[in-house]
Amino acid sequence: MKRRKFITNVVKASTASIVMPYILPTGRLFAAAGSQMADHVVFVLFAGGMRQQETILQRYLDDSQGVNFPGNIMYNLFNGAAPTDKIVYGTDGAVPGLGDVPIPKILSQTFQQQGTIFKEMRSATTGHYGGLNGLLQGNTLSSQGLKRKPINPTIFEYVRKHLNLKATDTWFIGNGIMNSVPLLNYSLNEDYGVKYGANFIAPNVVFGNDGQKHLSNAKVYDQVDELEPMYKTKEFLDNVWGTVGSGLVTIDNTEQEKYDIKEFLKYMYANPSAVDMPAVSDNGDATTIGYALEIMKWFKPKLSVVNLNNVDVCHSNFTSYLRAVHRADHSLAHLWDKIQSIPSMAGNTIMIAIPECGRNLDSNAIHDFNDFYAFDHSDQNARRIFGMMVGKNVPANNLVGSENNPIGNATDGVLTIADIFGIKGQIPTQYLAANSMSMFDNL
Repeated sequence: MKRRKFITNVVKASTASIVMPYILPTGRLFAAAGSQMADHVVFVLFAGGMRQQETILQRYLDDSQGVNFPGNIMYNLFNGAAPTDKIVYGTDGAVPGLGDVPIPKILSQTFQQQGTIFKEMRSATTGHYGGLNGLLQGNTLSSQGLKRKPINPTIFEYVRKHLNLKATDTWFIGNGIMNSVPLLNYSLNEDYGVKYGANFIAPNVVFGNDGQKHLSNAKVYDQVDELEPMYKTKEFLDNVWGTVGSGLVTIDNTEQEKYDIKEFLKYMYANPSAVDMPAVSDNGDATTIGYALEIMKWFKPKLSVVNLNNVDVCHSNFTSYLRAVHRADHSLAHLWDKIQSIPSMAGNTIMIAIPECGRNLDSNAIHDFNDFYAFDHSDQNARRIFGMMVGKNVPANNLVGSENNPIGNATDGVLTIADIFGIKGQIPTQYLAANSMSMFDNL
């Protein structure tokens, strides 16, 4: 780009930049010399608690409702036949609310056939927040406070610092802005921290009703007569972009990056029908996946972390939980299928998916409209989880681990991503759980 054109672009961007201020990037002068397995990683967090029995073990209503109806409701992920009776997990057929029409399979080969499935892993904790921190920080700290920035560095910071990446090379795509989710895009660690943080976006909020109200037709407010809408817009932006205290998050997007983000937002507001949604997009996780794809198409991130949590309805509605599990499988398959048509990512991406925790062995006392009992997460069964890897350099047709021989932990995600990018040896071990390993080393 010529110097005059570059300066013109910077001036244009600075007059209409969005909320992330600019900090000169720091870190390594050159990228690490390690061998990279792939140029892109997509890390999907099955947040909300997925019970082993209904997922990888394919028990369906066995082991939960006292009836003999097994079957695989995640048939894009795993090999195995779908249930043949008592189908409530799909979309509606002739009877509204019945959910008796399973979603058609997307992939000609399951993830199990294309890659590696860890049948039995262990979560960092039985809770959501600790589980998410375990996935993103690679440790099991019980002292990590709720609604606080992480204590130890996140995978975003490791990747940005040790590969010298710009801010829009890493994205944390959240399912919403409640609880601690917007706070997990960087830590308070003095050796890493905000200058290596990822851009965070909650598509269902930014492009939902509130986003349409506050951002899609943005205007300049009068500072005397329009204070109330100004403060409402500020509050919305503070929540969406993750402000801390009274200051804005200082993710170091350059002026050009801020301009690109602004143009992306403008395009999405103007073209909502262009979003590449899964065929069944009737829950928040599916729409999160759709917008995650648009971010990948626009920015080609090196690291994209996508947080899903609709399965958390299992506390009170087992039928809705089954439907959310089925839709998570559908959405994940849609994501992987569409990645294969994104230039630079096709054939050069590894996708990882791990739940942050499982669910209890025994039900609670709540039952839903199908008289199915619900499940919380607090016992040892809730620490049982599975894991999946697929993509470039991942062994195919590989199923490892068992209940009596679990292989891997949720905290392994951090070292696995570092391993893929060739920077595993540069991750300070004092910040990781003692038993953390790359999932490739576990093979």
